[in-house]
Amino acid sequence: MDRLSTLLSHFGVNAGTFHSGAFCGTTAFDGSQTCGHLHLLQGGELSLKLADERELHLSEPTLIFFPRPYRHRLFAPETFGTQLVCASLDFDGGAGNALATALPDFMVLKLDEIPTMANTLQWLFDEAFAGTCGREAVMDRLFELVVILLLRHILSSRHQQPGMMAGLADPRLSRSLNLMHEAPGKPWSVAELSAAANMSRASFAEHFKRVVGQAPVDYLVSWRISLAQKRLREGKPIALIAEEVGYESPSALARAFRRKTGVSPREWRG
Repeated sequence: MDRLSTLLSHFGVNAGTFHSGAFCGTTAFDGSQTCGHLHLLQGGELSLKLADERELHLSEPTLIFFPRPYRHRLFAPETFGTQLVCASLDFDGGAGNALATALPDFMVLKLDEIPTMANTLQWLFDEAFAGTCGREAVMDRLFELVVILLLRHILSSRHQQPGMMAGLADPRLSRSLNLMHEAPGKPWSVAELSAAANMSRASFAEHFKRVVGQAPVDYLVSWRISLAQKRLREGKPIALIAEEVGYESPSALARAFRRKTGVSPREWRG
């Protein structure tokens, strides 16, 4: 069972390159956008100011990842010799989908800290600074690949905050989470999920809540509602959505939806 591919089959990412080459001056992102951003410092230096007013001075090739809208500012005078490649990131289901919200607000990684991505990043830089036809289309796909590789890197990290990614990184919980992700419409019981994890019900429930931050049943409801929101964005009828995500009727889904979001599906869709 491929925990990451299953997740991305529901919430894939689409990238749009908007800058490649020399960078000087100031570019600000006020957080009002509906997308995230990925900036790659290929050469030179760059100042990054974050929403909490922290300012980072970057002087080595660096990856800067914002999975959701987040206020930040990039600055570099001409003397910095900055070479930068940037893309916007749209996750299926919007910035509030289950995958995007499971990720940290931002990540800043020196490229030499992620050697498994070296070949892909070099390919992206080669495309960015060449004049070949189709370069932007290729770069968009490479940015999407970079995000997938970055998610793989996150899953392999030993330092996880409680949440979905920590659960998927846990060898005992990942199978249970993947079962819920693959078949959200099934009425999963704690007994079935704990058996998949090869744990007792009590140990599983306690371990799941500590690692993921929610009880298994609560997580399943959250996952179903996140999928329902994605389908609502796609314009799918609520009756079909209810069947897909495991509710016996549209009214049952509406009640669960309101408990989770505070509004009805119709109100949420606007």
